[in-house]
Amino acid sequence: MTTVLIVDDAKFMRMTLQNMLIEDGFDIVGEAENGKQAIDLYRELKPDIVTMDITMPEMSGLDALKVILSEFSDAKVIMCSAMGQQKMVVEAIEVGAKDYIIKPFDETRVREAINKLMTK
Repeated sequence: MTTVLIVDDAKFMRMTLQNMLIEDGFDIVGEAENGKQAIDLYRELKPDIVTMDITMPEMSGLDALKVILSEFSDAKVIMCSAMGQQKMVVEAIEVGAKDYIIKPFDETRVREAINKLMTK
């Protein structure tokens, strides 16, 4: 079963993604509300996929992405961003994020992004 770590400072967003992914048969192994927690949980759980919010308190998703990829070059991270954060999304993709999804989440787009990673 594919394991997923969900990272977002908003509990509602984590719940929304979790419900979508559980419905599709994914195993949610952890949740983090900031970049620091995301790094710690990634090291501990080594999930197959991470959904990472870009803007969070304490440490941004972009900074967490850089740390995770520096330690785990094969990490599969999908960035989650609000509309209007294109510049950060582009930077995240350049750093090594595999894909991105825009909030509010569109179930079809979320499935597409995750399934694309699972076939790589």
